[in-house]
Amino acid sequence: MKKIVYRKIAKDCLNFFLVITFTISLIIWVLQAVNYLDFVIEDGHSFLVYFKYTLFSFPKILSRIFPFSIFLAFSYILLKYENKNELVIFWNFGIKKIDFINFFIKFSLFFTLLSLILNAIITPFSQDRARSFIRSSDLGFFESMLKPKKFIDAFGNLTIYFDEKNNNGELKNIFLNERTDFNNSQTTFAKTGLIKKNSNNNDKILELYDGRTINNVNGKSSEFGFAKTDYNMSSFGTKTITQQKVQETPTIDLIECSFLLNSLKIFSTKGINDIINCTIENLENIYEEIYSRLLKPLYTTFLIIISLLIILKSKSDPAFNLNKLKVYLFGFIFVIFLESSSKFISLNLIQNLLFLILPFFLTLTIYLYFIITLRVIKK
Repeated sequence: MKKIVYRKIAKDCLNFFLVITFTISLIIWVLQAVNYLDFVIEDGHSFLVYFKYTLFSFPKILSRIFPFSIFLAFSYILLKYENKNELVIFWNFGIKKIDFINFFIKFSLFFTLLSLILNAIITPFSQDRARSFIRSSDLGFFESMLKPKKFIDAFGNLTIYFDEKNNNGELKNIFLNERTDFNNSQTTFAKTGLIKKNSNNNDKILELYDGRTINNVNGKSSEFGFAKTDYNMSSFGTKTITQQKVQETPTIDLIECSFLLNSLKIFSTKGINDIINCTIENLENIYEEIYSRLLKPLYTTFLIIISLLIILKSKSDPAFNLNKLKVYLFGFIFVIFLESSSKFISLNLIQNLLFLILPFFLTLTIYLYFIITLRVIKK
């Protein structure tokens, strides 16, 4: 009978967790997708790139929502059971509250493992995959960005300006400025221009007619005229960040990098130069990312135990509503703390060690609180 009872409440908690997680994540994903339209409107990427990038950003949203959903799902189901007097049935069947708590601690290990997989493997992979679509994008929609009498600087180092565009697609009075660095630039003026596709590789070509080019190299200028010249627009990258970020680096690489930067080469099979973003200046960011991926999920058990504080007071107890308010207030404050806790990670190893043992310490503390409180109630 006990197994049936445990299975039912566990199933209810799991189902509600999935519903609330995907519902909130979907709402955030839709709102975020609107912001990502800048990839098309301002940066010239195609709608296919936009869709793929947006789709692969979903796991990141799931990982951010996870702690909030865990606490809300378990506290809601337990409160629902209490309001329907179903928890009283459990106690009448001989289920001890401490055994009930122990079951949920064991059950929480499943969610902890799920959070670890999501944070340490799925999210960084999906983020890097999303960034790869930007890196391989050919700015397929850049033509729609070209507006007359407006400076367009979405093409990396290139700025484009033209006066008008006729019905045949010809651009009139074109100005292009390509700046490779602070001391070197190339400025081109042309009376007309036409956007075409290279028949060999489908690259976008801007054909310029009747113009001149001014090169400025280390303060020295040179000028030449032309009847026709081509600009390969596919050779100009987007202004969108394409380099892999720390958040997109595989977890194993971050761990190896932290060992290497701390001169613990025995734990690594790679060199510093083999790992992207592996620099001493970036070490604090690496620590923060490792904490977010590997340590934050360990707070899952603590969040579930917080929700179990509801069972300490029955619905008939005058202090029930006050206890319920305290539980939700404590839970939401802790979720906020957990979300911002990575900012406390630093290069100070002792301080980081405290955050390493904190989830275990908090879980043990609240478990001892349950034991002491239940003994007092029993007396």
